[in-house]
Amino acid sequence: MTTEDRTPDPTSAEAEARTTRLNANLAKVDELSKRLTAALTHRRQADPALAGPAPDVYMKAAAAYLAEMMQNPARVVEHQVSYWGKTLKHYVEAQQTLAKGEFKAPPDPGPTDRRFQNPLWETHPFFNYLKQQYLLNSEAISTAVGDMEALDDADKRRVEYFTRQIVDMFSPTNFLGTNPDALEKAVATDGESLVQGLENLVRDIEGNQGDLVVTLADKAAFQVGENLATTPGEVVYRNRMLELIQYTPTTETVHKTPLLIFPPWINKFYIMDLKPQNSLIKWIVDQGFTLFVVSWVNPDATYAGTSLDDYIREGFLRAMAEVRRITGEPQINAIGYCIAGTTLGLTLAHLQKAGDHSVNSATFFTTLADFSDPGEVGVFLNNDFVDGIERQTAVDGILSKVFMSRTFSFLRSNDLIYSPAIKSYMMGEAPPAFDLLYWNGDGTNLPARMALEYLRGLCQGDGFALGTFPVFGNPVSLHDIKLPMCAIACETDHIAHWRGSFNSVRQMGSDDKTFILSESGHIAGIINPPSKNKYGHYTNDGPVSGEPEAWLKGATFHKGSWWPRWKDWLAARSGPQVKARVPTDSLCPAPGTYVSATRQD
Repeated sequence: MTTEDRTPDPTSAEAEARTTRLNANLAKVDELSKRLTAALTHRRQADPALAGPAPDVYMKAAAAYLAEMMQNPARVVEHQVSYWGKTLKHYVEAQQTLAKGEFKAPPDPGPTDRRFQNPLWETHPFFNYLKQQYLLNSEAISTAVGDMEALDDADKRRVEYFTRQIVDMFSPTNFLGTNPDALEKAVATDGESLVQGLENLVRDIEGNQGDLVVTLADKAAFQVGENLATTPGEVVYRNRMLELIQYTPTTETVHKTPLLIFPPWINKFYIMDLKPQNSLIKWIVDQGFTLFVVSWVNPDATYAGTSLDDYIREGFLRAMAEVRRITGEPQINAIGYCIAGTTLGLTLAHLQKAGDHSVNSATFFTTLADFSDPGEVGVFLNNDFVDGIERQTAVDGILSKVFMSRTFSFLRSNDLIYSPAIKSYMMGEAPPAFDLLYWNGDGTNLPARMALEYLRGLCQGDGFALGTFPVFGNPVSLHDIKLPMCAIACETDHIAHWRGSFNSVRQMGSDDKTFILSESGHIAGIINPPSKNKYGHYTNDGPVSGEPEAWLKGATFHKGSWWPRWKDWLAARSGPQVKARVPTDSLCPAPGTYVSATRQD
């Protein structure tokens, strides 16, 4: 035997090493599978109604399609023939390309879809065929549902929404065997990416008591008060419902009338103070306003009996009184964001009927108060879901942040569920260090009683718009809100659609109304600093009346943020300049203790 014969084959050695790594990874998979099984056994029992719509949604859809077949068979046949024709053409083109001996995909005239960004979706015959056929199937299903005439508008919206959820769920990108990105990475890492992905999956399930909640951001990358919510200020008042933060002035003088912001208590207030570059809180302080912000408590089961009246009495009215006491001013300006905007409206209507004029003006961010058309979120406001919430909150004492987060995520399921799940569980990637997504995952619970009053009385009953919803036992209406107001809505808002916000403001009794429509959605449209010059906005000098589409048709588009325009509006209603007010009698520095408190879900 020669020396050459005894020399190890490097190719063989490398293959053996890769096989060893692969076997080691398979062994890790076995161990992780056992952990996964154990984690799933600890899953909390939840009312089945919280997992999806009642079966009658699908029964209505089936009955409507059958009625369509009976009443308009020509259109149904036309749909089917069109689908069959496109599918057959697609198949023939793929076969003809392969028959030429060319390993490539046929022409792809379909629409672009950001789920299919890997070049293999365009060039590889297998992946391209899957993608094109999936898009053809999606189009056929959407067309069939969209053309149903036997459903009323509310049922049709629900059928369309849940059909879209099912179609999105079955995208080939959501399955390992048909996702080229995941397969390529698994091969390149000898299966290590799949092991890490399973580790991420097990971690998420273990960390959420058996529920699957995708981690959207690196939790170790952020700490509230350290690199989030860092605008200087002091907690100057605290009760069981809130901490009141007064921010340290950055100007020598400030407007005489102080400003108080009520953020939503569905999430935490620091969405307005993520970092200095995009902090609405810092920007307002820098414009020369004395700013107070409420930080709501994250309730646990001991708050089960807390009502909307309690939020108004111990939250809104108490905070307003403390701001007046601290500043010595008889009037304040107020802002309400989302659900806090709705509740600010209830508070203002109550004050008007009581003859109390201590609030000088109000600003509403993405606020719905007329729920006659709740928009896309309305698919979750039928009795099947709300009855389930009522039963579950009776057991838990709270409406858990897990359920609310999942509900809102499904309004943008491809962005907030499937895409993060693919990256984490199939690709084995670590969650990004993204402040907005960190905040999105840092949710809060709602007290059981308050949640049901809001869902039954305001969302389902539309009590505020109809003038039947009681505050402290006395009904109030939108018409009772008569002070100067400015409302900012967002063009692509999935939670508080802008047309509903417009209709809410249109019914308010004020003679001094301003409506601004920002580009983008529920968060990005509001947290839109001028320095970014990213999203523009629409204004209309005419009255806030008539139909929303007519207002928009007559509106003027302005490039850049709405913040400076609103600042000018607010400054005109904030009085002369006085010496800046420095916080005193501090309980602790901002952002306080409630924002970081952990509650059991």
